[in-house]
Amino acid sequence: MLKGKVAIVTGGSRGIGKAIVYKLASMGADVAVIYAGNAAAAEAVCKECAETYGVTARSYCCNVADFSDAKQTVTAIKKDFGGAHILVNNAGITRDGLIAMMPEDDFDAVIATNLKGTFNMIRHCTGLFMRAKEGCIINISSVSGLMGNAGQVNYAASKAGVVGITKSVAKELAAKNIRCNAIAPGFIQTDMTGAQGENPLLDMIPLGRMGRPDDIADAAAYLVTANYVTGEVLRVDGGIAM
Repeated sequence: MLKGKVAIVTGGSRGIGKAIVYKLASMGADVAVIYAGNAAAAEAVCKECAETYGVTARSYCCNVADFSDAKQTVTAIKKDFGGAHILVNNAGITRDGLIAMMPEDDFDAVIATNLKGTFNMIRHCTGLFMRAKEGCIINISSVSGLMGNAGQVNYAASKAGVVGITKSVAKELAAKNIRCNAIAPGFIQTDMTGAQGENPLLDMIPLGRMGRPDDIADAAAYLVTANYVTGEVLRVDGGIAM
């Protein structure tokens, strides 16, 4: 289905990003896995993609919040793969805290990675998409960006900003056959969120369970192939933000 396509996934070494990498590889896409710190984990993901799905997979260390670093990484991907067709902006961090006590650095760091990082990668990949005469951008937002969340002023602001980027880019690049959509996950069970039975937020979720990374990967697979969908924010949240 995606044979001959190249997908770039930021934050692709673990959690939601890793699930998306595996999903796109299973659909035939070659994958560029961008990671921030854990080279061994990223290499393990690439090895699994190559061995299980027979695709080409390479890892790249990049601080997506750094404009120049993002540019150099995209340039390296172009050299290695010849171009790109899909970009998934998944890299993100949290620095939770109440606004009355939040350090400025915690606000700035979250905005830099989650929001500016999304801008940086789209900015540098757009040329590749234009040359390919097609492109699919998927930005990972959050229900926190749609409804707010106490203790996450920085995170909610960054993810709301991602929605604004998504809609603006969708309008700006539609004429170039480049689509841009967002996924807004709810509470997804990863290493950072702990075991399902320990989470007090379960009572707030109509479907009664936390999401799984594969739930987000399935949504990404849909958006990659939904050729008449752009500017959409797809909630995958068990109903918490309806």
